[in-house]
Amino acid sequence: MHLWYWLAAALIATGTAMSVVGFRLTGPDSPPQPPSANLVAKAPENTAPNPELALSPSVPERVRIPSIKVDAPVIRLGTERDGELQVPPLSRVDEVGWFQDGPTPGENGRSVLVGHVDSKTKPGVFYRLGALRPGRRIEVVRQDGSAPAFRVDRIQRVDKDKFPTGSVYGTEGGPELRLITCGGRFDRKSGHYVDNIIVYASLIPGTQNTAQGSHAQG
Repeated sequence: MHLWYWLAAALIATGTAMSVVGFRLTGPDSPPQPPSANLVAKAPENTAPNPELALSPSVPERVRIPSIKVDAPVIRLGTERDGELQVPPLSRVDEVGWFQDGPTPGENGRSVLVGHVDSKTKPGVFYRLGALRPGRRIEVVRQDGSAPAFRVDRIQRVDKDKFPTGSVYGTEGGPELRLITCGGRFDRKSGHYVDNIIVYASLIPGTQNTAQGSHAQG
């Protein structure tokens, strides 16, 4: 799994592979953007793998971000034949996609979640991702019934052609999340936003509580 994960990450780094799309042609006003290209809070001092802190593997089922009113189901994503990261279909812009070839949320390593910022007709699940700030809380409900919480450490806006693959993907380090959507200027000629917004978050110790009423049976 680890070899395939790294191969997939290398492919995703090329070309338009990280173009989580937005198609704001006739849709709502521009989504919120970070006030600067890089908002950083003090990161956890120890980012090494932590067997005592990390959770066992379990597939994510929902993502909750109370401060920007996100409460959305999660679907599994892989890569296309050309190595491009899959994204949720535009008929399902209210859903978050999890890159299933990487760690599950709560495992050691970086778990990657992606979502649309908008579509031609309405905001997407991560429409307000650019409004997040360091210190905010992200909860992930997992199939095993746990709901670990993560603290936002950093929000970055970056040109898609300069996507920081090395800091987004990886199985090293402690339990972390990466949330990705589109941002920056909307290029009407291409029909895409020119940047990506990336949220970096780390697991909050002692938050592996059980999610009530959210565990899927079977």
